[in-house]
Amino acid sequence: MLHSFHIPVLGLGYSIDTPLKVARYGISSVLSIVDDELVERMRAYHSQNRAVDFEAIPKSETDSRSRRITAYLNFLSDCINQDFKALKQQDFMVGSDLCRYFELLPDTSRLKHGYELMMEYPEGEAKQSFQSVLKNAMRMGTIDVNIMAKVDKMNYVDGEYSGDINTDALSALRGFAESKLSASVVLSAGMNPKLYSYMENFGDFFPDEKGLLSKQIILKVSDFRSALIQAKFLAKKGLWVSEFRIESGLNCGGHAFATEGYLLGPILEEFKIKKIEMRQELFNQYQLALTQKGIVINKQLKQRITVQGGIGTAAEHRFLLQHYHLDATGWGSPFLLVPEVTNVDANTLTRLAAAKEDDFYLSGASPLGIHFNNFRNSTIDLQRTERIDKGRPGSPCTKKYLCNNTEFTDQAICTASREYQHLKIKSLKAAGLSEEEYEKQFNEVTEKICLCEGLCSSTYLKYNILKPKENKAVAICPGPNLAYFSDVYSFDEMVGHIYGKINLLAQVERPHVFIKELNLYINYLQEDIKKQLQSFSDKKIKQLNGFKQQLAEGINYYKKLFNEVADQTTGELKGLYEQLAKSEDKLDALIIG
Repeated sequence: MLHSFHIPVLGLGYSIDTPLKVARYGISSVLSIVDDELVERMRAYHSQNRAVDFEAIPKSETDSRSRRITAYLNFLSDCINQDFKALKQQDFMVGSDLCRYFELLPDTSRLKHGYELMMEYPEGEAKQSFQSVLKNAMRMGTIDVNIMAKVDKMNYVDGEYSGDINTDALSALRGFAESKLSASVVLSAGMNPKLYSYMENFGDFFPDEKGLLSKQIILKVSDFRSALIQAKFLAKKGLWVSEFRIESGLNCGGHAFATEGYLLGPILEEFKIKKIEMRQELFNQYQLALTQKGIVINKQLKQRITVQGGIGTAAEHRFLLQHYHLDATGWGSPFLLVPEVTNVDANTLTRLAAAKEDDFYLSGASPLGIHFNNFRNSTIDLQRTERIDKGRPGSPCTKKYLCNNTEFTDQAICTASREYQHLKIKSLKAAGLSEEEYEKQFNEVTEKICLCEGLCSSTYLKYNILKPKENKAVAICPGPNLAYFSDVYSFDEMVGHIYGKINLLAQVERPHVFIKELNLYINYLQEDIKKQLQSFSDKKIKQLNGFKQQLAEGINYYKKLFNEVADQTTGELKGLYEQLAKSEDKLDALIIG
C-alpha cells in the first residue's frame, strides 16, 4: 500500500461512493452493501452523470439483492479503472490530477521522493523515462465492502422462507463474490458461522496458481482472543484472513461494541507480541485445509494489522504505526467534514462543523439493541420527538433490514417501527408499572430510530434525488473525535493533516486518543453502575469489578508506556501523566455494590 491510512465504512450512504472519489489517488476506502436499494439508486445516479447505459434490476426479480450489489461493484470497478487510466495519461503539469496523486503521498514515501526528484530534472529523454517509471509504480486504492455479519435478516417470498442462501448477509456476500473486484470484504459486528462457511462456495477466496487471492477477508475485531477464534474458524475452511482491523470499542463511529474494559493500547500490545506466532498457527491450519481441497500453497501469505477509532493527529498516527508495528490506521469520522469524499447534506454538514463535545453521545437509538454513537442535533431525532408528541411514536418500516424482534409477531419486525412501538407501549400500559418505571421503559422503547432510511437520507439530499414523500430526516453516527474538528475541509487538507504536512487542530485542546477512550470507558462503567443501584446481583457485581480491574490494568500499562516513550517523542505523549492521574482518580472513586 502506498498510503498508511484507509477510510473505513461510514454508515450506509456516507461512504457509498467514496471509492469513486479517492481510489484513483491510491487511497483505499470501504462502502456498506447492506442496502441494495441505495446501491441501485447510486448506480442509476452515477450512470446518468457519466452517460453510461443503465439497466435497472427490479426488486421483484430473482436474487435481485445480490445482482444489484454485483452490478454496482462492477460499475465502480469500471469507472475507477477508467479514471485511473485517464489520470496516468496526463502530463506532469503542476496543478494536474497526476501531480496531485503524488503530492498526496506521505513525505516518507519513496515514490514521493522519486516524484520530487523527477520534477527537478531538466526536460529531455531521461526525464521522460523517469516519468514512465513513476507511472508504472502507481497503484489504485481498493474498493472494499463492509458486511455486518450478524445483520442477516431472513427473507420471505409469498409468505415462504426463501432459504438460508437468500438471507441478507449471504446475499450481500454473494453480490461481492460474483463481482469483478479484486478487493476485500470487511466482516464486522461479530461472528456468523453460516456466513463464514458460505465463503467456501466462491473460488475467488482461494489462492490461484501464483498463490494470490482475488478476494480477501478483513476481520474487524475488538480484541486478540476473538480475532484468533474467528480466524481459526476460517483457516480450517481454507479461508485466509488478510487483515485484522482493530477498532476502538467506544471511540469509533456507528455501533459501539464495548469490550469488558480492555483498552486499545493493551490490545495493540498483545497483537504486537503475538502476531507472528498467530500467523504461523493460522497458516498451518490454512495450508492443511487447502491440501484437503486439492490446493497446494507453500508461499506464506501476508497478514496486515491495522487500527481505527478516535485517531486525530499526525503524531498519534505515526506513534501507532511505529510503536505497534502496524500497517495502517483508519480515519473515518473526520472525513464527514470533507465534502469531496463523503455524502453529508449541507444542513448536517453545518451542524457537524459547529458541534461541541456534548453533541456527540452514546445512545440506545439503534434497533439492533447495541449502543450507537449519536449526534444530538440530527434532524431524525427532532422527527422522533415530534412523532411522540403527536401520539404516533416509531417509524414506518419500509426497508426492513434491521427486523430482529419476534416478541409480538411470528415474523421479525424492527424495534424502531411504528408497529413494534405501538404493541410494546400497549403491553407496558397493561403491566401495572409505577409512573416512574413506565416513563423509563417508554423512553427506552421510543429512543429507537430508523437507521435504514436515516443513514441514506443525507446522500439523497446531497445529490438531490430524494423521491416525493420520502423521509428526509437525517441520522448520522460520528465518533466522539469529530468534536475537535470544527470546519469544512478539502480532501488535500485532511490528507495533509494525517501526514503532518499541516495541523488542522493546532489551536484545539484535545485529549490523546488513548486518554479519550479511557474516559469513555470510565463513563460507560459509571452509567452501568447507576443502572444497577436498585438490584445488584452477585453476577453483575463480579462483572463490573472485572471491568473496573481491566481499566485499572490499562491505566498501569499507559503509565509504563508513557514513561518508555517520553524520550522518543515530543509534545503530545509527554504531558499525559496529569490526564491519566485524573482518570485514575475518577475510576478509583467508583463504588460497586
